[in-house]
Amino acid sequence: MSDDGIPQSLGLIAGNGLYPATMARAARRAGVGKLAAAAFTDETEPGLADLVDAIEWLRVGQLGKMIKFFKREGVDRAVMVGQIAPKNLFDLRPDLRTLKMLATVKERNAESLFTAIAGELEKDGIELLPATVFLEDLLPPPGHVCGPALKDRQVEDAEFGFRIAKEVSRLDIGQTVVVKKGTVLAVEAFEGTNEALKRGGGLGKGEAMMVKVAKPKQDLRFDVPVVGPATVETAAEAGVNAIVIEAGMTLLLGKEEIERLCGEKGVSIFAMGA
Repeated sequence: MSDDGIPQSLGLIAGNGLYPATMARAARRAGVGKLAAAAFTDETEPGLADLVDAIEWLRVGQLGKMIKFFKREGVDRAVMVGQIAPKNLFDLRPDLRTLKMLATVKERNAESLFTAIAGELEKDGIELLPATVFLEDLLPPPGHVCGPALKDRQVEDAEFGFRIAKEVSRLDIGQTVVVKKGTVLAVEAFEGTNEALKRGGGLGKGEAMMVKVAKPKQDLRFDVPVVGPATVETAAEAGVNAIVIEAGMTLLLGKEEIERLCGEKGVSIFAMGA
């Protein structure tokens, strides 16, 4: 770690989407000297290899191999960036280190598993940093973000959906709901945000709203809410015309493309304070 708090080397635990590449570029701008990416087959974009100094391709569940790679590359700080598709979690191929870790986890939910992974990294001297590090400018403050401004009725739905989503996330079911005129149309669970959007949008017939929040006492090291261009496209295709996010807690990745798509497809994005 340098005197200004910037790691000399940073490990990326890289899932799918724009997140890993966005983090790699931001870390470079911040002055990180070396980037080492633990990438996952059928998940991580191959182009990430061009943005990092070292990359190791893994199967989901190869925790021991990942830690050995980071140690070999001199990594003592790491960050989780990008999700793993639920279908690939069913194809888990745990190594011995993972099996030992799983034996200590009583509840197999995302938070308990990620906390256990962080604990294993710490045993080998690797600190897991907040997933928003170097990306603070991508966390919108409260208010209108882009697309059409919300109408009064939509603001009421946003407040309603926000309350419901917070309760659902407190129960560790999911962090997204789809609502319309005070009715819950869909709740995200294991299937992920996009599938919940499709279900809810189909019921909303062009007037549905997606609300995505952080968990109460969100651990910023993992599972931080993210909205990207693909979210806007899926919403528009599903008939969801507004996306409400939690201000200061939700990453907006690919903002220029998001703004273009919202203008083109008439999708509103609004950031609501907790």
